[in-house]
Amino acid sequence: MNRNSLSVYFFLLLFASTLSFGQKPEADSIKKLLAQNPSDTSRVLLLIRLSNAYNFYLPDSAIILAQAAVQDAQRLHFARGEARALNVLGSALRLQGELPQSLETCIKALRISRTIHDRESEARSLIFIGVVYSQLSEFRQALSYFQQAREIPEHFPQTDVLFLTNIGNTYERMNRLDSALYFEKQAYTILKDLPRNTLLSLVITNLGTIEARLGNNSVALGYYRDALENSYITGDLLNRGRVQYRIAELYNQLHQPDSSLFYARLSFVNSKYASSQLSQLNASNLLVKLYEANGNLDSAFHYQQITMASKDSLFGPEKFQRLQMFALTEQQRQQEILQSQADFKNKIKLYALLAALGVFLLLAIILYRNNRQKQRANALLHYQKNEIQNTLTKLKSTQSQLIQSEKMASLGELTAGIAHEIQNPLNFVNNFSDVNKELLVEMKDEMNKGNIDDANAIADDVIENEQKINHHGKRADAIVKGMLQHSVISTGQKEPTDINALADEYLRLSYHGLRAKDKSFNATIKTDFGKSIGNINVIRQDVGRVLLNLYSNAFYSVTEKSKQQLVGYEPTVSVSTKLLNSPLGDGSKVEISVKDNGNGIPQKVVDKIFQPFFTTKPTGQGTGLGLSLSYDIVKAHGGEIEVDTKEGEFAEFVVQLPIRV
Repeated sequence: MNRNSLSVYFFLLLFASTLSFGQKPEADSIKKLLAQNPSDTSRVLLLIRLSNAYNFYLPDSAIILAQAAVQDAQRLHFARGEARALNVLGSALRLQGELPQSLETCIKALRISRTIHDRESEARSLIFIGVVYSQLSEFRQALSYFQQAREIPEHFPQTDVLFLTNIGNTYERMNRLDSALYFEKQAYTILKDLPRNTLLSLVITNLGTIEARLGNNSVALGYYRDALENSYITGDLLNRGRVQYRIAELYNQLHQPDSSLFYARLSFVNSKYASSQLSQLNASNLLVKLYEANGNLDSAFHYQQITMASKDSLFGPEKFQRLQMFALTEQQRQQEILQSQADFKNKIKLYALLAALGVFLLLAIILYRNNRQKQRANALLHYQKNEIQNTLTKLKSTQSQLIQSEKMASLGELTAGIAHEIQNPLNFVNNFSDVNKELLVEMKDEMNKGNIDDANAIADDVIENEQKINHHGKRADAIVKGMLQHSVISTGQKEPTDINALADEYLRLSYHGLRAKDKSFNATIKTDFGKSIGNINVIRQDVGRVLLNLYSNAFYSVTEKSKQQLVGYEPTVSVSTKLLNSPLGDGSKVEISVKDNGNGIPQKVVDKIFQPFFTTKPTGQGTGLGLSLSYDIVKAHGGEIEVDTKEGEFAEFVVQLPIRV
């Protein structure tokens, strides 16, 4: 059938539908738009809307229109329109009792929706599939698909109502009435602010069913009457038949057989016109009971035959077998998808491991390069020192170079400490990687043998080891980042910094750096970090350099005193932090103290120690810039640095930094 003849056929169908059932406002407006000969994709969307409008009072026409929309969408390669048309077609088929075909159609719509990332169509497909499984009493499967729809982050009002009312209906059938009532009331809350529509009849009917089962008959009857009124307003034959059946059922429970029989007959007629075999089955089954109760056996026999025919049509062996085959095929497909995902994850893990090895190789290269830079920086520093001694006129032009050289020299001091700190996490990574390799081989053997439980147990061990690898990898990464941050030229950008962690990190790196250069060196380290300090805004690299200078001086002092071989002397460096509240009310401060029990500083030179190029160390062992640079950094942060010392006994440097800088 070509496009022109197909168009004529649809307009004849629409005209006949209008004559048979009366004009529906929404359907009428859509038909007028179709008569304007819209573009191809617009026509597909209009056919979908018209099919959806006919779904509740002209189901046969709804199916024909949805099928035409699917064909047009496929011809136009209009994937979004095809997915939405398949959803409408699947819903119409389900309402007519064609459950296998409905399930197959909705799953096809789901695949297309996920491929093109149409979230609204995907949610509707999942909900419609869940409804089919719910009608088949496969509640676990139904809830699984509902949950997938719920996890979609985007929200659409009508789709949300579909999800809420159908999951509520499923919980009602599972006899979980509290949960059912909760979801149905949420659906009603959304709908009451929208124009009247067929969904409102469905939700109100479901609320009445739950209240009836809870024994609230008057409340239930009120809901049923509201739903019945709404079905007449919207021209909804399908939900009209459903609510009439519920009213008949309630009157039967209340021992009012005449009223029950009246509404049961209406339900049967409207369900038949709406081609809803499930509603027709429920109504005929109730009519059999009612006619048997009043002795009208002929009518009872008549409806008994209808009931049997409806059951066979809905749940006959042929349809049941078809459903089983389709469910099995879909389950196998899902298993293949899961296996494919598992293979992909294994590849990602392998690539991640290779990337980690690459990072470690790069780290080794960086450490080697930085060590070479340290040697070059030391040579340059020595040359510049001689040049400064020869001519003071070049001081201003060379001062900035000397300061940067001092910073690079401090990086050299850290190198050995970094190597010591990073060796432990590297050992953990290597060990667990070897163990994982053996476990993966063992898991592959178990999977080949079909021992899935054993393979899963091994997989759990692999995952746990991967977490340990990740933890120690991050630890090594943090050390490297700290080193890189120290090596770069400060940008002056302040950032929230944990002062306690910074002080502890540079203390350990400084100590291990000295130990690496002098194996005989040893000192006791005491720390007392205030727990209530938290993070403060500082330039991390600059404050780190201040701490490194103070630690280096302290360790140098106790090392020199140890060479005197004093009886009972134990070289000790103490580091503490604490929070200070200013008595002037101008904000709190953090105090950092670095104290050693070395030789101390002679009182006659205390006033000079923060001057550039002043040092008490022997020639060639110090530039005299460390404390001067530290003083400038602390002042730039709005802080203070002071020294308290007694020659031959101790030296203590105290740094105070404001919390709000």
